[in-house]
Amino acid sequence: MTTVVSLGIHIVDILGRPVTRIPDGQNVDLLEEIRITVAGTAAGASVDLAKLGARVIAMGALGKDELGNFVVSTMQHYGIETRYLRRKEGVQTSATMLPIRPNGERPALHVPGANGALTLEDIDFDVIAEADVLHVGGTSLMPRFDGPPTVEVLKFAKSKGVTTTFDLVAIDRPDLLDLIEPCLPYIDYFMPGLDEARMMCKLHDRREVIAFFLERGAKHTVFKMGAEGSSIAYRENGEICEIRLPAYRVPVVDTTGCGDAYCAGFIVGLGMGWSLEEAGRLGSAAAALVATGLGSDAGIVDLEHTIAFMRSATPLPMTQ
Repeated sequence: MTTVVSLGIHIVDILGRPVTRIPDGQNVDLLEEIRITVAGTAAGASVDLAKLGARVIAMGALGKDELGNFVVSTMQHYGIETRYLRRKEGVQTSATMLPIRPNGERPALHVPGANGALTLEDIDFDVIAEADVLHVGGTSLMPRFDGPPTVEVLKFAKSKGVTTTFDLVAIDRPDLLDLIEPCLPYIDYFMPGLDEARMMCKLHDRREVIAFFLERGAKHTVFKMGAEGSSIAYRENGEICEIRLPAYRVPVVDTTGCGDAYCAGFIVGLGMGWSLEEAGRLGSAAAALVATGLGSDAGIVDLEHTIAFMRSATPLPMTQ
């Protein structure tokens, strides 16, 4: 069983669907469904990892409030180790309201909350040293941990032989690349959305974006591309090699958490000794299943169910 430390943002999502407008004044629109879930590039991935059979240790910050209690109890329900989540005074647990459009798009109203209070002193380095994988998720929403503290943790993990994976929340801010670039030499799998990567490097052509991040030290780029599938790239004998994988055809309800699910499936695939292509297909399957329901924890049942879906699902066409 792969042991994963999932470190970064922890959010409570409140989702409703389908939302086509915000009612005027104090009027009411009726929805089909409202849910509350544990989400975020660390916490959402943690739940999916646990469902897929990994041993998961959560690291991050929560408020001392009912939302924080919900995060802890939900994670414990899935068997996630929560003792390294730090409860912070004076800030609420991070939360997002998501009015889900009929096509699955998800505009967001967000409170940064306790994620902004996470510091290097909150991290248990001994636990990271014993893990198989360190997954860092949420750079740009952790102002006291982003930048040099993140670099220090990633560098430490690599010094202990821990595989590092890295996802982020790409807010369009002028210093985002300044936060990310020093991390890249210590990242084995750099896993943002392609559009997020484009925003950071100001390039558009996918191959140029891949080269940009590989040249700055990332061992692999793993770009999530929605309906266009995903791209996994690395250098071999000085040349860039790219694996392109399709997404799977599903009825889309909500795309919240699909990227987190891809990361989880990919990490679990690697942990089972699968090839990059096979791990990417498992990530695609996990992402597709999440899109079939409301919230970042929807769709995935367990590893066996996800593999069965991967082997039977219809791939979507890809463009070059």
